[in-house]
Amino acid sequence: MIYNRTSKSTYEDLQYGGKYLTFLYNSFLGRIFLKLIINPIISKIYGKYNNTSMSKKKIDTFIKKYNIDINEYEKKEYSSFNDFFIRKKKEIYYDKEKNSFIAPADSKLMVYRIQDNLTIKIKQSVYTIEELIEDQINLEQFKNGNCLVFRLSMDDYHRYCYIDDGRMEKTKKIKGKLHTVSSISSKHKVYSQNTRICNYMTTDNFGKIIYIEVGALLVGKINNYNKNKYNKGEEKGYFELGGSTIVILTNDRIKIDNDIIDCSNKGIETKVNYGERIGELKC
Repeated sequence: MIYNRTSKSTYEDLQYGGKYLTFLYNSFLGRIFLKLIINPIISKIYGKYNNTSMSKKKIDTFIKKYNIDINEYEKKEYSSFNDFFIRKKKEIYYDKEKNSFIAPADSKLMVYRIQDNLTIKIKQSVYTIEELIEDQINLEQFKNGNCLVFRLSMDDYHRYCYIDDGRMEKTKKIKGKLHTVSSISSKHKVYSQNTRICNYMTTDNFGKIIYIEVGALLVGKINNYNKNKYNKGEEKGYFELGGSTIVILTNDRIKIDNDIIDCSNKGIETKVNYGERIGELKC
């Protein structure tokens, strides 16, 4: 279930390819095929097809199925389905208030607390931060902080932004599998198994954060602009075809808005938009 902050109501998410995912993850025969499907090579092949002109025929059906308002996006002739998938909005808005912590993307958000022992319970799995980043660094500053999981589904805008002014300390790419990031894969530790890029960032107002782009089933590529210095609301990169996830780890000085926390505690995701305020710096 998804919570809409504007209407203060919940709705059920429309799962892209739901019946196929159910087969792959919930049947004996499907799990045999799953071992092949989650290989990144399969997603690359699928991505290549969706970069061809033949894939354009899927665009109109996709727009109707997900009620996408095409008028929000730059007007152009799309050369392929993937060209449509990475479409750009005409205008981007973000909360410019210095102490406002913003969402990096149009997505569905769940918030988890980072425990004293630096573990995080996400759905049915317990992760250590070291598992997520495959790195041994001083992580004490993240104790009792937030683990923000922004899940981008197929119909979401797949471009994402920097959440504050700051500088990049280093980036690290981790090669892995490509499970779906939907709830049907909850028995798999997708955030430590999937291909991902870890960004170690020092922000002007919120201190150090770790910003992780996580690839998912049928994602062709994670495209980052790799800027050393960046500004709040500035586009950081985009995902090619497929649903994906951004995971952000923060210290305990960030207070996430109560409605989002309440929903997360009930296992309900909150729909958020690129640049929308979702929390603030504690006084």
